[in-house]
Amino acid sequence: MQWYFVASLLTILTSSQGILTTLSQSNGGYKYDYATVPFLAEVFKLLVSSVLLWRECKRSPPPRMTTEWKSIRLFPIPSIIYLIHNNVQFATLTYVDTSTYQIMGNLKIVTTGILFRLFLRKKLSNLQWMAIVLLAIGTTASQVRGCGEASCDSLFSAPIQGYMLGILSACLSALAGVYTEFLMKKNNDSLYWQNVQLYTFGAIFNMARLILDDYRSGFEKGPWWHRLFNGYSVTTWMVVVNLGSTGLLVSWLMKYADNIVKVYSTSMAMLLTMVLSVFLFNFKPTLQLFLGIVICMMSLHMYFAPPTMLVDLPLTVKSAPESHPEVSIDRRTNS
Repeated sequence: MQWYFVASLLTILTSSQGILTTLSQSNGGYKYDYATVPFLAEVFKLLVSSVLLWRECKRSPPPRMTTEWKSIRLFPIPSIIYLIHNNVQFATLTYVDTSTYQIMGNLKIVTTGILFRLFLRKKLSNLQWMAIVLLAIGTTASQVRGCGEASCDSLFSAPIQGYMLGILSACLSALAGVYTEFLMKKNNDSLYWQNVQLYTFGAIFNMARLILDDYRSGFEKGPWWHRLFNGYSVTTWMVVVNLGSTGLLVSWLMKYADNIVKVYSTSMAMLLTMVLSVFLFNFKPTLQLFLGIVICMMSLHMYFAPPTMLVDLPLTVKSAPESHPEVSIDRRTNS
């Protein structure tokens, strides 16, 4: 399976997440407990990975599975990072508005590139760094509203704590992604075995959150397992399956591609969501959205295209006689 097919599928599924979540609402609210959706998505991913691992074990030779505790104990760490990240998100939103938070969230594009270079020792060319910065600029441009609106003024009027927490949130998001890639590539274990470990701890942490929510509310609505499926509709189940399938595709990209591919997929998904919202929810397109799409497409081409397609390199030709040195011929088109 080629990575660009998986990345395209991830873009489509991610772009439909927000749309499906909006459609699952009733009268502007949720009839179901939204905290149960991530838990069921983790269970879905765990079940799918377990079935695929079982099928893989029936083949010959069997897949490689490291069962040493020193390896397994590393898999709860991404869940812990995401747990901290979620709490930082809520703290950030107490200081800044939603639009400002979304714009600051684009910092994770650049922080992913930095951590990708520092922790995974992956070297990026100057053109690729420029492409990553362009991607952050493009996604930000698409989210900025008209400067005549009050939300534009609020972008630079938040307390310093809001900006610091926003930067921390971006770093934690990037760290979780880079660390997950490290886990998936640190050995040649089966992808499905690694997924089983990852999603087992993910389900445990999400269940712990449900228990904590019950404790905070004094069990007013009863234990979480009694209302697990309350208010669920076909659209709600589509949200669960979509969220679970997206996670499975991300783990594949972490194993066989890298974090930068995932960042591009999710960024393009955000733009695709805005475009689809024009037709589905009467979202009014803006010049900023158009400019953001153009900049992101330029960034996509700059990052993944061969350097020879981006710059006009001189062609070096070796002469036939040994007595003559190499002759460099610089062929450039007059444009």
